[in-house]
Amino acid sequence: MTLPDAASGRALLRSSGRAEHAPTGSLSALIFLNAAGAGAFAWSLTSLITAGPSLTFLSAMCGALAVRATASWGAAKLAARHARRVKSGIRRRILRVVLDRQRGDMRSIGEGGASAVDEVEALDGYFGQFQPAQLDARIGPVVILAVVALASPVSALILLMTLIPLVAIMALAGGAAGAEAARQFDALARLSGHFVDRIRALPVILAFQAEDRETAIVGAAASDVSDRTMAVLRIAFISTASLEFFAALAVALVAVYAGFSLLGLLPFLAPEKLDFARAFFALSLAPEFYAPLRRLAAAYHEKQVGEAAAARLLPLLARESTPTIATAHLVAAPDIVLDGVVLKLGDRVIGPVNARISAGSFTVLAGPTGSGKTSILAAMMGLAPLSEGSITVAGMLVDGALDGVAWAGQAPAFLPGTLLENLMAADAAMTSDQAMTIARSVGLSAALARRENGAAILLDERGSGLSGGERRRLALARALLKPARLLLLDEPSADLDAAAEAEIAALVRSAARTRTVIVATHSEALIAKADHVVRLS
Repeated sequence: MTLPDAASGRALLRSSGRAEHAPTGSLSALIFLNAAGAGAFAWSLTSLITAGPSLTFLSAMCGALAVRATASWGAAKLAARHARRVKSGIRRRILRVVLDRQRGDMRSIGEGGASAVDEVEALDGYFGQFQPAQLDARIGPVVILAVVALASPVSALILLMTLIPLVAIMALAGGAAGAEAARQFDALARLSGHFVDRIRALPVILAFQAEDRETAIVGAAASDVSDRTMAVLRIAFISTASLEFFAALAVALVAVYAGFSLLGLLPFLAPEKLDFARAFFALSLAPEFYAPLRRLAAAYHEKQVGEAAAARLLPLLARESTPTIATAHLVAAPDIVLDGVVLKLGDRVIGPVNARISAGSFTVLAGPTGSGKTSILAAMMGLAPLSEGSITVAGMLVDGALDGVAWAGQAPAFLPGTLLENLMAADAAMTSDQAMTIARSVGLSAALARRENGAAILLDERGSGLSGGERRRLALARALLKPARLLLLDEPSADLDAAAEAEIAALVRSAARTRTVIVATHSEALIAKADHVVRLS
């Protein structure tokens, strides 16, 4: 087995971090503030011991502690937020590739799903722990060393010289942890793919009475994952214990030097004369010099794990096609061009379809049942593979699942919860009043009035408790509430009477003021309101 290329993993991590604008400047300022707070705390503690009880020094100690706590909290918050943004961006890219059935060389759904969950989650430690710890290890010790040198240059030199074994141990431990992490990811991906394949083939396994053999195989794969996970943890534990030992030994050297200097028992002539205040100040800051390095050492295996995970994600990300509308953000109503679009669904052939749809227009796909209206809408969203031709949205080729679209289909799915929660899920900034206004505009007022719970009625995934027409109205309201510039509707006026159909037609017409609207329908009322009609045969 070939282990993932760490260099390629590092390249992906760097590019992903830059894409999400790492808060390096803010983190550096907070780290400097934390180190300066450590110096202020050591000075106030030394003054309190040497000069006696003083409200001024006690207040300074409390202030230094407050500064350090605030700086540490702020740095952790910034790093965690950046890690979430990076993981979210990479996970979206992975899922687009995994769920895009146009790519015939794609790995199994099981392995792809494991990558989107486990391997992307493994990047959290790199961005949330290692990167800030690395920055802290570059800034914090330098500030502490400069402050210690003001009191005792020899103590500062001791601290500087003891960095060599620490760096060597971090490199050795990190390399070993990275190799084990790569093997762990391989084992986990095999287990996920194997499990999904066996679930899919469960009827065949039962028919041939092979369940005991397959259970043993899955158990062996699970045991392999467990063993490799323990190997990673074992290396991390041993390396952390070793680093703590050497850091404590280095602090002890400073303590021995300071103590022998104060007693006048040094076996060599020191270039400085220490008094108690300077010796205590230097000694109290010695642990602070190694604290960022210990944090970096503890997070170093997160670097190796992150690089191994990123290297394994690269083959999936390499399958992305460019340019693609899936990576674009629609900030305005887009224009759409269908150029010789042909879909082959079994024995059926739909197309060729040619159409130019202007931005901010209301277009209807009309035609008899089975002419392919729903399939063309699916192709516009990148959910149906084209046999021939191309679709461009806002000048960019649709290749994969389309972002920034509001969709209401013939068989809408809902979130388990209340009707109001389903409406408000369309937009995180939505208020209940805004949601109910749209609900009334699509004609749900009577349906809500008939029910004791009103908008608090509980729904399951199929919308049980609502009629077919009410489910379509709810799906339409949810699509209208979504802040998307492209609105695709499939038979929004089906199961409605003539009056309700006219209301929906007027509502859809008004929606085209700020977005591009495309509707698949038989409704003459909707066709009459359209700017453009594309007829399918």
